[in-house]
Amino acid sequence: QILRIFASDRQNIQLVLYQNALFGMGNPLLDICAVVDKDFLDKYGLKTNDQILAEEKHKEMFEEIVKKFKVEYHAGGATQNSVKVAQWMIQEPHKVATFFGCIGKDKFGKILKEKAEEAHVEAHYYEQSEEPTGTCAACITGDNRSLVANLAAANCYKKEKHLDLEENWKLVEKAQVYYIAGFFLTVSLESILKVAKHASENNKIFCLNLSAPFICEFFKEALMKVMPYVDILFGNETEAATFAQERGFETEDIEEIAKKAQSLPKENKKRQRIVVFTQGKEGTVMTKGDKVETFPVLKIDQSEIVDTTGAGDAFVGGFLSQLVQDKTFEQCIRAGHYAANVIIRHAGCTFPEKPDFH
Repeated sequence: QILRIFASDRQNIQLVLYQNALFGMGNPLLDICAVVDKDFLDKYGLKTNDQILAEEKHKEMFEEIVKKFKVEYHAGGATQNSVKVAQWMIQEPHKVATFFGCIGKDKFGKILKEKAEEAHVEAHYYEQSEEPTGTCAACITGDNRSLVANLAAANCYKKEKHLDLEENWKLVEKAQVYYIAGFFLTVSLESILKVAKHASENNKIFCLNLSAPFICEFFKEALMKVMPYVDILFGNETEAATFAQERGFETEDIEEIAKKAQSLPKENKKRQRIVVFTQGKEGTVMTKGDKVETFPVLKIDQSEIVDTTGAGDAFVGGFLSQLVQDKTFEQCIRAGHYAANVIIRHAGCTFPEKPDFH
């Protein structure tokens, strides 16, 4: 359990972090990032700011982006990005964050393993050879990004082949905070439910991200099966709007949507659900008790923004880094804003060696 130690010189309780306190599970992808032009987006029917799953018509796109533009490869996948950022914010000890997902036995898979190790995240991948490691094309135009994910191996995660194995489940049990991006709902609902129920039954914190409008729209049944176990729900303004529409909330007001999402049925009554919606450069909205508060983001000059691809993931990572240390929700949001502000100054979901957050 978390060790609580009294500092001898002052009567406040200090939290000592331990390994595997934070658990994430999701789609490990290798991001292929490039600044593209509008013609490229139009050719493949992409919106400037969106996240979608690759269809047959996008197959050639992955080859064309590499041939036509200057690409950078970064270890990605929403949940993996978030737990990496959380670990970076925490720094010591290493391996506070654990990550599960499925990769192929190939070059890209090897890169993901190396990158996780460099980030001091304890990644336990389910490796299979039927499908290659998943990729995500990040098509950048200005401060917008259009993400097209080709899940491939990521889609092959199997509860009984990995999560249920005793040595893996032990790592799940060690955690106090759980985070899964909604993207994983398309892969293994049964894995998510097993983890979510464990958290709920043991009064631990389970966090879920709406992740993308298509999740709220086309995977709403799966989403609503998990919702009763969700202690903290993350999303951005577009996802919140789609979620509200699909749930018939009959409001476009983001604070109202947050309140209504908060009051959806919940299993563990010991914790009231917290809803956190980011809005890009506008303030972040968070429910607190029966109130909704808005927290302004850190100002940044347009010219300093390199790539907003990992901003949402970084926000969650910063938030989780404080949550796992039992800090206030206000402090969690401050850390989220800090992490997002750092990440958008870099390409992909990458960051400097050490954070400067107090």
